[in-house]
Amino acid sequence: MVVLIKKRGDILQKCSKCNRHFRWAEIYNSFVWSYKPIECNKCGTEHRITISGRFTCVFLIIVPMLIFTNFLSPFENFFVTLAIGLSLLIIGSLLTPFFVTYREKL
Repeated sequence: MVVLIKKRGDILQKCSKCNRHFRWAEIYNSFVWSYKPIECNKCGTEHRITISGRFTCVFLIIVPMLIFTNFLSPFENFFVTLAIGLSLLIIGSLLTPFFVTYREKL
């Protein structure tokens, strides 16, 4: 059995020119502020989020919350349903930097 162990920084995307890993906060702030481009601190290359990265944001943040609050909610109390829906939104947004993709600006 082969076990692959990745370093913490290998999970996040890196710069296409200098291979510097982007920090989680850089990626998170990028999509929170209307998909703002990320500029590499080492070489200055600008990276923009791809269309598939934007769909990933939507599917990890909005879709689980909407499905739960509209279809899967077993609770009769509106506030409990809303609280769980918002917690799904927060969890999805915190996981999104691990799955979005950026490309170098042409």
